Amino acid sequence: MVTKLNRIQIIPSLTQRILQSPFKFKIVKLNCLLTMKLTKHNLSRYFISNTGDLILTTARKTIVLLGLILTQVLNINPLYSQYTWGEHISPILYNNCVNCHNDGGIAPFSLIGYNKAKAYAQSIKASVVNRSMPPWPASSSYNRYAHEKILSTSEIQQISDWVDAGAPEGDASKAPIPPSPQKGITIQNPTLIGKIPTYLVNTNNDVYRCFVIPTQFNTNQYLTEIEVIPGNPKIVHHVLVFHDTSSKPKKLDDADSEPGYLSFGGTGSNSSNLIGVYVPGQEPYQFPKGFACNLPPNGYIIMQIHYPGGVNAEIDSTKVILKTSSNALRPIYIVSAINHQPASLTNGPLYLAPDERKTFYSRTENKNYNLIALAVAPHMHLIGKSIKSYLVNGKDTTKIIDIPEWDFHWQRTYSFRKPVIIPKGSTLWGEAYYDNSSSNPNNPNFPTKAISLGEGTGDEMMLVYYWMSPYNPGDENMVLDTSSLKSILSITKDPLSSQWKIYPNPIQINSASPINIESENPIVAIELIDPAGKTVIGNNSKYLSSEHHTFTLFPSVPMADNKFSTQLSLLNLAPGTYRIKLIGAQGHSVNCTLLLLP
Repeated sequence: MVTKLNRIQIIPSLTQRILQSPFKFKIVKLNCLLTMKLTKHNLSRYFISNTGDLILTTARKTIVLLGLILTQVLNINPLYSQYTWGEHISPILYNNCVNCHNDGGIAPFSLIGYNKAKAYAQSIKASVVNRSMPPWPASSSYNRYAHEKILSTSEIQQISDWVDAGAPEGDASKAPIPPSPQKGITIQNPTLIGKIPTYLVNTNNDVYRCFVIPTQFNTNQYLTEIEVIPGNPKIVHHVLVFHDTSSKPKKLDDADSEPGYLSFGGTGSNSSNLIGVYVPGQEPYQFPKGFACNLPPNGYIIMQIHYPGGVNAEIDSTKVILKTSSNALRPIYIVSAINHQPASLTNGPLYLAPDERKTFYSRTENKNYNLIALAVAPHMHLIGKSIKSYLVNGKDTTKIIDIPEWDFHWQRTYSFRKPVIIPKGSTLWGEAYYDNSSSNPNNPNFPTKAISLGEGTGDEMMLVYYWMSPYNPGDENMVLDTSSLKSILSITKDPLSSQWKIYPNPIQINSASPINIESENPIVAIELIDPAGKTVIGNNSKYLSSEHHTFTLFPSVPMADNKFSTQLSLLNLAPGTYRIKLIGAQGHSVNCTLLLLP
């Protein structure tokens, strides 16, 4: 029986271009191939119309077959994208990515220019579809914030379609001029310019070093703007800025033979107050108009700088710039409203036995005043997995922040679009989940050991800082960010984004750290395809060592939430973008991109 003819436009204007091309003879070859294939499937007829559109009567499998024939015969990409680098993709990357991904930036590769971006196209797609890049750990479905560094659904879809179509360049002249990395001080008429001593960085591991700078303020000053300028952008991962009136940070500095002193969680002083946070690409922070943070006289500025591992003979001389007012303004207090103190933890103390997983709860009642919150910044250490905070006022609950996948290396301050009103009699709550098991790749201890409250690498903390001020009538009408919110509706994702996770990705070749895989089923085998399309690990390999490549797939370990953790070690592979197929015990599999850096 002959089905109704359907007109199928394989690619807009594709066949018209074919008919106008010097390769028309290929259509004859296509006719022969189609005749053989269509006869094989007992299809009645086909033809190519005079407009160049392909008309056929077929089943779904023949459409797929036809797509393959077109690809091979005409040497074209079977997917079409209306999006090109010049007109669509470059503005997205330049506005959201190149503050880090530039030559000499903190990111491992640059995305400035078409050739550089195309080389990492698969990695770009995987990162934006899974929303791991740009780094914005806070859940946008829980709450929205001022000056968000996220991509809209449309932007992600454009990048995905562009990569699937082979990353076409289009009209390069339509690409905007790439932004230049920040140079020099932005704040006008600063009160203080503090610079750390020239520091030589040589490290294989992450380093957190504190540098102490005296303010030399003789009277109270009110901080209105703060700016951090990294002396060496490619090695300064982030900076926490504190103010302290005690002499302890200075004594710690003096006791260290090198500039500054090592301190992981904080400054080592209980009297230090957080006043600012810097992450790559961040602009100077301006407190809302009319607000300021009080800096008492004779204090110190302490910059805790995170230098990542793998830095060899690099010099840093980071600066901090403050602008203050001598006039009293509306005070902002940066307080750890959610904290790990015994009076706040409802199921404390903050202690985890070896291999223990636990959620802790903290609460703070606002008994005396009506307050407003202008910003929020959670803080945990390495075995923290997730943290959230919310406000309960009677029967009403206000969502403040949720970080479902905590990463110590990507902590930041989140400013609100409008002040959050914290009424007298309300309660702030915090929930934090910790995983002290051996399956947690961030656990600093192998074998695992007990972890308790403290500031060291092997200790833990549970803090949510709030930027607070006393409430004034009308504060609920204050607007702190007038920009439009980006749409974050769900898009079609790779199964990896919802059921499988692989990290770190990218990873340096021959890294001593294994690749970690989280999945809903145990991983029993893998297949790996190199950038040239060659299978370098195949045949459902498990634990093998070939002549040129060494890899080990370790047994899967059960995790919380009915998931599994698997570690994979890869050695002696060339840098590039690989396709890796992960095969689960139940027969499920997923294909994903793995980027190996030199």
